[in-house]
Amino acid sequence: MAPAGDKASMESGLLDRRSSGGNVRPRLTHSRELEMKTTLQELLIYIIFLTDLCILTFGMVSTDMYYLNKVMLNLFLETPLSATDKTDFTTMASITDYWQFLEGPLLDGLFWNSWYNDNSTSLHKNSSHIYYENLLLGVPQIRQLRIRNNTCSIYPSFRAFMKVCYGQYRYTYEDRESFGLKNDSAWHYSTSTTLSPWHWGLIGLYSSGGFMFTLPKSKEKSLDKLLFLREHSWITRGTRVIFIDFSMYNANVNLFCIVRLVVEFPATGGVIPSWQFHSVKLLRYVTYYDYFLASCEVIFCLFIFTFIIQEITKMKKLKKDYFRDAWNWLDILLLLLSVFAIAFNVYRTVEVSRLMENLLSNSDAYPDFYFLGFWQTRYNNMISVNVFFAWIKIFKFISFNKTMTQLSSTLSRCAKDIIGFAIMFFIIFFAYAQLGYLVFGSQVDEFSTFQNCIFTQFRIVLGDFNFASIEHANRILGPIYFITFVFFVFFVLLNMFLAIINDTYSEVKADFSVIPSRDFEISDLIRQSYNKALVKLKLKRQTSQTEDLYSLKRKGQSASRADVSKAFSRDFSRKTRAQTSTSSGGLDSVSHREFQKLSRYVAEMEKQLKDVTFKLNEIMKSMSR
Repeated sequence: MAPAGDKASMESGLLDRRSSGGNVRPRLTHSRELEMKTTLQELLIYIIFLTDLCILTFGMVSTDMYYLNKVMLNLFLETPLSATDKTDFTTMASITDYWQFLEGPLLDGLFWNSWYNDNSTSLHKNSSHIYYENLLLGVPQIRQLRIRNNTCSIYPSFRAFMKVCYGQYRYTYEDRESFGLKNDSAWHYSTSTTLSPWHWGLIGLYSSGGFMFTLPKSKEKSLDKLLFLREHSWITRGTRVIFIDFSMYNANVNLFCIVRLVVEFPATGGVIPSWQFHSVKLLRYVTYYDYFLASCEVIFCLFIFTFIIQEITKMKKLKKDYFRDAWNWLDILLLLLSVFAIAFNVYRTVEVSRLMENLLSNSDAYPDFYFLGFWQTRYNNMISVNVFFAWIKIFKFISFNKTMTQLSSTLSRCAKDIIGFAIMFFIIFFAYAQLGYLVFGSQVDEFSTFQNCIFTQFRIVLGDFNFASIEHANRILGPIYFITFVFFVFFVLLNMFLAIINDTYSEVKADFSVIPSRDFEISDLIRQSYNKALVKLKLKRQTSQTEDLYSLKRKGQSASRADVSKAFSRDFSRKTRAQTSTSSGGLDSVSHREFQKLSRYVAEMEKQLKDVTFKLNEIMKSMSR
């Protein structure tokens, strides 16, 4: 007769192996249960970390940033040059238009010294409140970059007609010699005193130095200075770019708006305007909510410190094997981005304090907030990427789910086919991109550069295209290019890509159909933990395993006495064999991947057996004849 302990264990094994409908299920082993408990604990901790990270990231942005940028865009970009000329900053085409913008819409937008009824708006002397709400910080700065003469080659036949030649902007072509009247900083080259990055314009990459000057704090004096520079030709044929930089602060929403208006003067003539508006929150700790975010930042730092220790410990334990797992590389990326974010937060706080001190000590100087605004924007972009990968990492903790396992198996199994298909796809894709650039590049904006051609073709695949412009550029090659591209790329190649994934998924799904599902184990574990919690809180009476068995029987769950005795005997014999095998070294476990290989091998053997049977039947028929 079995002891009481063995009987309880047999009843436990029976309960573990029976589902709600009476079907026999795989047993939840102790190692598997421990693995799932550890995974669920890690998932819970990671969800807390992810929640903290999301609170921090959403605390950096607000809808007010959009509206502040919008009103500034309308003020400086869409205001006409005059009552009769409806040209604005975005549609300027000549140097004359640019001077009119400087003397008109720019000064009108910068200096707001009176209300609509001519009452003064300035609370302090010589201060401007743009739109009555945004304090202009310091004074604006205007800077230009020039190139030297003879920076291009003239064809010999035209040298008699052209004595000067100014090519495209290059850093090595910069003209740093003083010019004009040479009596002011506007006529002398100055290097940047800050760590401002180079500006990546539409047609060039420009350094941070140049011929620069600041506008006075009154509209009248600023206008006089601009008229003086215009009369003495401050803009010449060697001018390649002019920057207008200024900053403002809105105390109502605690936001800085850092503006840069850029006009490039290409070697082809004319002007190309562009602009940047950065609404950023540089003063972090003002309201009670900001201090709540500060506490979240402290929690974030503690999480990162703990994760770093865990990863270092894992590296020491696994050594080279640590770098073979893609999830570990993702962990390293997240930690590097997080450490850089913490360091930038500290640097930004110190730098903003320094700039504010300089601004308060000398309000007639230009405060270079562009450097902080530029890097704050890049910081926001980096945090956005960090949050994206942080959400992706959740898949690491739910990989025990059958659907997720099918997805990962499908992608890993069809990886080689997709790589082969990608080579063929991009050969055809880049061939069409070069064809479009060479045929339409000089007339269609979407094909003006090779990079634009690549993105334009992706847009064509998604259904966003302008066929009329292509046809207008070339009435013969335009329709041929469009029709053949849509046919081969959209109808043929994309459907091949979908077919590869679809066929692989069907194979994976067929393999998984013969594998016992383990999804129920998670629900069993959660139910057991829930019942234990109720028992500890004395909200539920602890029942024995035998009582649970009879309760299942009362609920109509299939279990006759014979079935129960058979189940007990099977469970007892299984436990005896397990103990015997454990004492002799333990059973060899079969992994999930090995089981899949075995299933495919069995399927191939069945197919070959059918072929052999068919051939034998044919031989027997021929012999009978």
